[in-house]
Amino acid sequence: MKPRHKRIALITGGLATVGIAAALVLNALNSNIAFFVTPTEIAEGKAPQGQIFRIGGIVKEGSIRRDNLTVHFAITDTAKEVPVTYTGILPDLFQEGKGAVAQGRINPDGTFTATEVLAKHDENYMPPEAQHAVDQAQKAQKTIKQ
Repeated sequence: MKPRHKRIALITGGLATVGIAAALVLNALNSNIAFFVTPTEIAEGKAPQGQIFRIGGIVKEGSIRRDNLTVHFAITDTAKEVPVTYTGILPDLFQEGKGAVAQGRINPDGTFTATEVLAKHDENYMPPEAQHAVDQAQKAQKTIKQ
């Protein structure tokens, strides 16, 4: 084999290796991305079907119902609400009327099945995604009332 052919083969092999590595990294990143969706967007049908995403807002007052390790509650952005089911141990700071973000999938019946639930950190904190969702819903309600 001529040196020129060896060089071309080496460059081609290197480019193929870099391409495969890039494809594997992008695939891993894509499978770990969880988009944030508000309860209003879910009600409008904008939630990704069959895909993991996050929903955030405020835990509706009076909505927490426990059945052994399974907890049923509703997350609201003050405009719409989504029923959530979570099996596991909730964070200590999880309470009604406080901010929460749940990660999971939406079922065909409209119930969100969470695999992870995150709660606020202190009295004044709400996850940024949840705070934004609540603010947007309140703005929408004000424009509707006017």
